Amino acid sequence: MPADLVHVLAHTRELWAEARGQSFFITGGTGFFGMWLLESFAHANDTLGLGARATVLTRDPAAFARKAPHLASRADLTFIQGDVRTFAFPVGQFSYIIHAATEASAKLNDEAPQEMLDAIIGGTRRVLDFAAQCGVKKLLLTSSGAVYGKQPPELTHIPEDYLGAPDPLLPGSAYGEGKRVSEHLCAVHALQHGYEVKIARCFAFVGPHLPLDAHFAIGNFIRDALAGGPIQINGDGTPLRSYLYAADLAVWLWTILFRAPSARAYNVGSDSGLSIREVAESVRTSVGGSIDVQLARSPLTGIAITRYVPAVDRADRELNLAVAIPLPDALQRTTAWLRSEYLALHSP
Repeated sequence: MPADLVHVLAHTRELWAEARGQSFFITGGTGFFGMWLLESFAHANDTLGLGARATVLTRDPAAFARKAPHLASRADLTFIQGDVRTFAFPVGQFSYIIHAATEASAKLNDEAPQEMLDAIIGGTRRVLDFAAQCGVKKLLLTSSGAVYGKQPPELTHIPEDYLGAPDPLLPGSAYGEGKRVSEHLCAVHALQHGYEVKIARCFAFVGPHLPLDAHFAIGNFIRDALAGGPIQINGDGTPLRSYLYAADLAVWLWTILFRAPSARAYNVGSDSGLSIREVAESVRTSVGGSIDVQLARSPLTGIAITRYVPAVDRADRELNLAVAIPLPDALQRTTAWLRSEYLALHSP
């Protein structure tokens, strides 16, 4: 992590000047995205002497304090308890809002789509109500590549101007539809209230703090490999995915917040696609040892391969963003961190 935080600051140092003495409000600040935002915020604040502060909304401050006491005890971070749909507005002015709270549970999306929609849209509405009264200058919404719907097999990389969408008649479209509505709400609200809204359409990621027991395939593969295998693929291994390392993710999100034009979407992810089987094999290589990779079923012939891979030309061209840490290095860093965390937890 220390080297990763140095990496983030090296690629964002000139952006932080405008944040000097300013206040941030962050939702979702204790999840995977939030951990990286808080770690990199704290590092920049310490290194550059910014005197900035962040107020972080979380459902369980006590649980976060146990998970990350070094962050929970910081004077420049204030944690408030609440649900993103109903939280009490903190007192004061906040120049920056990062709305990263989202319920990304695949199980919830499939089994309780109305609850998923309510969590996403209701949370966004509440954050926007707060934005209207707190003097916000810039608001970042972490949206998702799910807003595009199913990626056509002939489209190797999905660009921001692709106008596809989730199928509204499918219950499993709740997450993508919720993010689409959130983007629209943010764009309209920012125009009405005179602040800048930044849209980050996030794809797939890997790095320290990624849950290993959720629906993220690469996290499941790392869990299986560290346990000695086998790595279980719940499919035929042919779908194409790409992964951006978490330190690069933090660079991209801070850059979009500070520099992106208002109401313009940017894909956030890697454009280097791999099959799920290749991802599993890359995880096996990073962990080492003779670990089996097992498919739930064999690939079928004549079936179009599904893919979820962004085009990132716009971020490169307009914001000078790039994938600085390739997947093999990302996996080495992630597994090394996980091993060090395990040793720290189980050392006498």
